[in-house]
Parts: sequence; structure tokens; C-alpha cells
Amino acid sequence: QVHLVESGGGLVQPGGSLTLSCAASGSIFRINDMGWYRQAPGKQRELVATITNSGSQHYADSVKGRFTISRDKAKNTVYLQMNSLKPEDTAVYYCNVLVVVSTTYTQVAYWGQGTQVTVSP
Repeated sequence: QVHLVESGGGLVQPGGSLTLSCAASGSIFRINDMGWYRQAPGKQRELVATITNSGSQHYADSVKGRFTISRDKAKNTVYLQMNSLKPEDTAVYYCNVLVVVSTTYTQVAYWGQGTQVTVSP
């Protein structure tokens, strides 16, 4: 079993910054891709950013130049630094982690519980 714990959401004014973190623990042999998704009210969940095991990053066009994804392999943690936040960034943010489980050596996708980010004056 693998557990993900997210933290760092909150209320911020437009132009402000927040950093989200997601820590994985449990039966982990290796973590492959890690990423962040978001879901705004009435909308489908969408990809925000991903980072591979080797550090390659991919961003949605809407956040390029404002958000930065990073990971700490020693801590099994992925971060999302969000700068120049806009009201349209308001959503519940979910981390997604592809784990090779140590008990079965199969890859399984896990989701965090979600953290609310609200950008408002």
C-alpha cells in the first residue's frame, strides 16, 4: 500500500505565490513519473505539470513560465511552486504518482486527496 499526503493549498491574492507538496510513503520500490492535476468546479480534471524519474518536465500551456514542478527523490516528494497566480488557477489540486510497488514490482498510479487553491482579491 502506498499513501500520498498533500499540503500547501490555501487562499492567495492574484499575483501571489503558493507551494504545494505531495509526499509518498509505503511499499515503494521506485517512483517513476510524478505530476499535478487540477479540477475547477464544473470542469474536468486537467494536467498541470509532470516530472519524470530523470527530471524531465512538462507543463500545461496555461501555467508555463509561472509554475515549476520539482521532486526530491530522497523524500519521495513532489512540489509545485506556483507564482503569479490568477483567479483562473482556482481549483482543487491533486498529485499523481506512478509507483513500482515493492510487493509486486508492478506499476500503480496513486492520487493524493486533493488540496484547495483559491486565488481571489
